[in-house]
Amino acid sequence: MQGLKGIHHVTAITSSAEKNYEFFTYVLGMRLVKKTVNQDDIQTYHLFFADDNGNPGTDMTFFDFPGIPKGSHGTNEIYKTSFRVPSDAALDYWVQRFERLEVKHTGIKEQFGKESLSFVDFDDQQYQLISDEANEGVDSGIPWKKGPIPLEYAITGLGPIFVRIANFDYFKEMMENVLQFKEIDQEGSFHLFEVGQGGNGAQVVVEYNPVLPNARQGFGTVHHAAFRVEDRNVLEDWINRMENFGFQTSGYVNRHFFESLYVRVAPQILFEFATDGPGFMGDEPYETLGESLSLPPFLEPNRAEIEEMVRPIDTIRSTITFTKE
Repeated sequence: MQGLKGIHHVTAITSSAEKNYEFFTYVLGMRLVKKTVNQDDIQTYHLFFADDNGNPGTDMTFFDFPGIPKGSHGTNEIYKTSFRVPSDAALDYWVQRFERLEVKHTGIKEQFGKESLSFVDFDDQQYQLISDEANEGVDSGIPWKKGPIPLEYAITGLGPIFVRIANFDYFKEMMENVLQFKEIDQEGSFHLFEVGQGGNGAQVVVEYNPVLPNARQGFGTVHHAAFRVEDRNVLEDWINRMENFGFQTSGYVNRHFFESLYVRVAPQILFEFATDGPGFMGDEPYETLGESLSLPPFLEPNRAEIEEMVRPIDTIRSTITFTKE
């Protein structure tokens, strides 16, 4: 069977879709490629930020569940998301940008031979920028051409996701024997796993930590992480594989923009397997991606009801000329 190709997307929870849109658009310079609703909870926005074309492996997505409390970080959690930038020099640019815009960050550090810059948003959601300098493996995406960030410094896709786990032996066995990752490096309690072509776009950093209390999901935390599969046929193979290993699964799910499988692989760790297509270009033109409320066909008959439930958010950018700074 075909293996996993790398990271597909990461989905997190925000306290405010409006603030989230502002942060990702005007601070990080990522393109909103789809404004839709949670298909299982239609009163909840689902925003997709990605590269210029919404390519798989580049999108960070957010739910804004009404009334959800703030989460707390701990063990048994997908706790940090990485974004790829082209070079070490790009990180110097981002330090200056974060200082000017008062974004909390740790400064540039090195882990597993790569330069990175960790930072948080208004919800204490944890991220890092990671340099692709000398990186080999899965190709990155295309920076948002009309965004506010100079293209030589701009975010191009997703990098390694970070998982903190209390039972490392189990998680290592699951990653290697079930998901077909390989552990390729270790620094203290941090273990680097990769899959497929490898590199920043196909890696997971697993931190063994049995000391911290369990994380509690809420805004400011990650909901799930997804890995790329080629198509529906490969997805069906993974459905069979996960069920044969004894995991309870969602079974096949059609998300319209991609097709999916969800599996709880460890306590509080939800992984998704998602196809590379069809993608985000099917129902909106390139020029105005993410500017209108997009609904999958099965929800379209309920558009009037949904539009009354979700407050309007102005996401029109095609009329704006950003100054790259």
